[in-house]
Amino acid sequence: QVQLVESGGGLVQAGGPLRLSCAASGYTFGMGWFRQAPGKEREFVASITYSGGTIYADSVKGRFTISRDNAKRTVYLQMNSLKPEDTAVYYCAANLRNTEGYNYWGQGIQVTVSS
Repeated sequence: QVQLVESGGGLVQAGGPLRLSCAASGYTFGMGWFRQAPGKEREFVASITYSGGTIYADSVKGRFTISRDNAKRTVYLQMNSLKPEDTAVYYCAANLRNTEGYNYWGQGIQVTVSS
């Protein structure tokens, strides 16, 4: 069982930066960030494999950067040029093998971007 704990959320003005962190209690292979805005379904934001391979949603390409520190078992999401439409609860997710979906989830953290 892997536990994930997110941190770093909050309120930021449009155009500003924010960095989210997610600390895992054990080994993970893939880690990702998802978000859910009020009244909308949860959507994929970005993912990174243990070796550093990354994938981004089109809506965040060029603005968000996902990275990880395997020694610290932590994944980061650097968010720049934030927009009000980035407002959502952000969730960290993880799996243990590249053949699995994300079966471990954090509790979620609020990010609010004011216009």
